[in-house]
Amino acid sequence: MSSVRKLMASISNSLPLKHGISLWCPQHASLNRTRLPSSFGSSASARRYGVVSCAFANENREFVIVGGGNAAGYAARTFVEHGMADGKLCIVSKEAFAPYERPALTKGYLFPLDKKPARLPGFHTCVGSGGERQTPDWYKEKGIEMLYEDPVTGIDIEKQTLMTNSGKLLKYGSLIIATGCTASRLPDKIGGNLPGVHYIRDVADADSLISSLEKARKVVIVGGGYIGMEVAAAAAGWKLDTTIIFPEDHLLQRLFTPSLARRYEEFYQENGVKFVKGASIKNIEAGSDGHVTAVKLENGSTIEADTIIIGIGAKPAVSPFERVGINTTVGGIQVDGQFRTSVPGIFAIGDVAAFPLKMYNRIARVEHVDHARRSAQHCINALLTAKTHLYDYLPYFYSRVFEYEGSPRKIWWQFFGDNAVGETVEIGNFDPKIATFWIDSGKLKGVLLESGSPEEFQLLPKLARSQPHVDMTKLQKASSVEEALELAHASVQAGAAV
Repeated sequence: MSSVRKLMASISNSLPLKHGISLWCPQHASLNRTRLPSSFGSSASARRYGVVSCAFANENREFVIVGGGNAAGYAARTFVEHGMADGKLCIVSKEAFAPYERPALTKGYLFPLDKKPARLPGFHTCVGSGGERQTPDWYKEKGIEMLYEDPVTGIDIEKQTLMTNSGKLLKYGSLIIATGCTASRLPDKIGGNLPGVHYIRDVADADSLISSLEKARKVVIVGGGYIGMEVAAAAAGWKLDTTIIFPEDHLLQRLFTPSLARRYEEFYQENGVKFVKGASIKNIEAGSDGHVTAVKLENGSTIEADTIIIGIGAKPAVSPFERVGINTTVGGIQVDGQFRTSVPGIFAIGDVAAFPLKMYNRIARVEHVDHARRSAQHCINALLTAKTHLYDYLPYFYSRVFEYEGSPRKIWWQFFGDNAVGETVEIGNFDPKIATFWIDSGKLKGVLLESGSPEEFQLLPKLARSQPHVDMTKLQKASSVEEALELAHASVQAGAAV
């Protein structure tokens, strides 16, 4: 036996098993292949020893990620960083594209065609966090098997086997569910699936919407949340007659205060966007050709439209994984602080995971790219190493709108912390900037900043995580956003000195 084979044998005998499986590439009886242990590192190291990458001669896979969104892309990068991707990892996606930064779809992707819209491969993961762009070639180079347009349709937990739409059987050792969410839809019986009605969750959806915008005259957007605000800003860039309809009293009710929402609504109106608040849809009307012509409201009024975008939220894509364990309160697949489900060897990350929000002592499900990235990294690090620390996430949300060329003003806000408690203090006049602070029992619990400097934005997570005691009276008397942030920062420093 050669010295290399002796070394391989000795290391393999000492390697621990995870979830009862060997961290070795499955072999086919007709193939005479060897596989170096993970301690040899990258595929380049393997090639130096004359070892061939595994071609998955049978249905066995050591690691399988189901889902092709942000979480999958960041999980793949983490596998690569640990030297555990080449010949070991398979990603099964219902999409035709390698994982990409999904927020681009309702922001830069929808810009007018003469305003330099975002396009693939420009926003493949992991460019959203400053990382390498993971194009399809990147996955090939890293030895990662990609199954495109072949969603998982079933799972046999006892046999650790997945079934795909094309009939493939994939036996996994460790399974990472990263299926994200699907768009909530209006019922077909009221016109939710008529030609001209759009939902937006993937590139195909965005392409279809752009085709409509190119011919559109009157656009109606249903929903006053993130999707509604971002799509409306893009439609305004196309110079289209744009109306937002929503049942709440003001925009983005789950985060904005009424006062803050009013500032944004005024800015949108200045850019030609109209609002119909407190409205419910009765049905969507169509012409003789079956294409949409109008939205009819419960109050009897009608709003003409040739293009309608529905942005009324999303639902976690748990099928076919219900048996893994669903959280009945927040939806999604229940996991612990390392993203382990109740079934050994199965994990869930990103939008679909119902996880312990440690700092607020509650179970949460977060639909946001930042959580998708961080949960993927935390889960894979925990899976591949001896690290046992629990995920300690600080809720973070942001939006960027009106960023196309020629826009009178580009809007970018960030929020960190908790907005579900306490009173609010608003400082500033929106132009040039505005901030909102959430104070509960004298402690700063959350902060939102619009149009801040890079240094000010960097301060926000520190404030929200520290939760300093803040003098409410002094904060209310602050003459500017800068002064208010300085007061809050001083409170953090004072608390640290105690």
